[in-house]
Amino acid sequence: MDKYNAPLFERLVEHAGGKHASLHVPGHKSGQSIDAEARPYYEALLRLDLTEITGLDDLHHPEEAILQAQQLAAECFGAEESFFLVNGSTVGNLAMILSLCRRGDVLLVQRDAHKSVIHGLMLAGARAVFLNPEVDPDTGMTLGLRAETVKLALQRHPEAKGLMITRPGYYGGANAIESIVQMLHEQDKPLLVDEAHGAHFGFHPALPKSALQCGADVVVQSTHKLLTAMTMGAMLHVQGERVDRKELKRYLTMLQSSSPSYPLMASLDLSRRQMHTEGMELLEQGIRIIDAFLEKMNQVKRFELVEPVDLQGGQRDPFKIIVKDGMELRSGFELKDALEERGCFVELADPQAVLLVFSLASTEGDAERVIRALESIAEQWDGASAANESAASGNKVRVTYSLLSGLSEPVSFDEPVYRQKGTAQVPLSDSVGMICSEMIVPYPPGIPVLCPGERITEEIVSYLEELVTRGARIHGIIEGEQAMLPVLIAP
Repeated sequence: MDKYNAPLFERLVEHAGGKHASLHVPGHKSGQSIDAEARPYYEALLRLDLTEITGLDDLHHPEEAILQAQQLAAECFGAEESFFLVNGSTVGNLAMILSLCRRGDVLLVQRDAHKSVIHGLMLAGARAVFLNPEVDPDTGMTLGLRAETVKLALQRHPEAKGLMITRPGYYGGANAIESIVQMLHEQDKPLLVDEAHGAHFGFHPALPKSALQCGADVVVQSTHKLLTAMTMGAMLHVQGERVDRKELKRYLTMLQSSSPSYPLMASLDLSRRQMHTEGMELLEQGIRIIDAFLEKMNQVKRFELVEPVDLQGGQRDPFKIIVKDGMELRSGFELKDALEERGCFVELADPQAVLLVFSLASTEGDAERVIRALESIAEQWDGASAANESAASGNKVRVTYSLLSGLSEPVSFDEPVYRQKGTAQVPLSDSVGMICSEMIVPYPPGIPVLCPGERITEEIVSYLEELVTRGARIHGIIEGEQAMLPVLIAP
């Protein structure tokens, strides 16, 4: 196979160019009948929106173009075998856990995991031992697990089936994990990695190593996040024999749609080809744009870059830039709103800062527009009355994820707490000391502040109240006249 080919995309184009009568689904018949207003946007794409007809292969039993595309992906990303995912990294996380864990098994889990990891534990009926990541004291950002934390967990829980980590963190920090891999492999246990935000890792020396390069066994990457696949396009990569690949394939078939999107899968094929043939050059171009942006940022008064101090031998993703009010008078949510008023939409805001996500597709024009917006905001805020600034300074922001609670004993998700009788919605302010019955998840980034079965502390309530006040979206909380939290009221 030639890395310059895109087997699935090319096969779709070939079929779309033929004179065929469509006597199969989908019903729009290659775009022959779509809403008139949508036609300029969808018409060309729908010509490739086909199904498992002769010559187009089958994601759940690939033998031709999809198989070839996946084999090229494995070669490109450094895996022994790769699988296309059409339900995002979420389905990869679910499949990894289900293929490794059976009911009652114990899995070591980095506590700042995406909610899909918790859902995977629930579906498997597995128990989790949560391991707290290190937290940067100045920024509150999680820095990944220390090897010493993993070593102690393995000593206390030799029955654990393996370790599931999140790397990089949502803010781009990627700790060194080679010693953790070695430790696990000495006990013949696998490392599972949610690398949703790291599909571009390992393609340029300015970027962190990929988890596969570090020796991880199974890695999930959202090819749509920092690369150029369509939204929901992701890949699952495997190396070694510590996870049963037949089980992985079985669960992927069970969990993914039986009618996968061909345009989405073709975009995975094309994104792979792009990285395979010109990834280094495109990333180099993107890094030059970021370097120029950072140089101009240093000349914008009032705003500062947020940088964690210690990444445990790792490095940060340069495509993720964290900006805060250097005077610490305005929150990240206020900065997000001000940027949006000027046509700049950020990835997320927290009480302290906003996260800007660049990629190899970002342009100099994009970067320049952000600079102009920040200059405008600085001028506006500097002209605010002293009374307003004083009021803002009273809302001193706290570190973002320092309140996550790690647990040293296995937690069972076999019978989710929210299924039990005796649950209720109580005012957030009255929930201190109660047991949470559902996941409480600020979104983005999708990391649970509370999991089902965890006790609600005064610190967590204070943190959630601040997020609600700032206008953050929080899955699990019912908002109305007052925020309501789901709790367990039965003993």
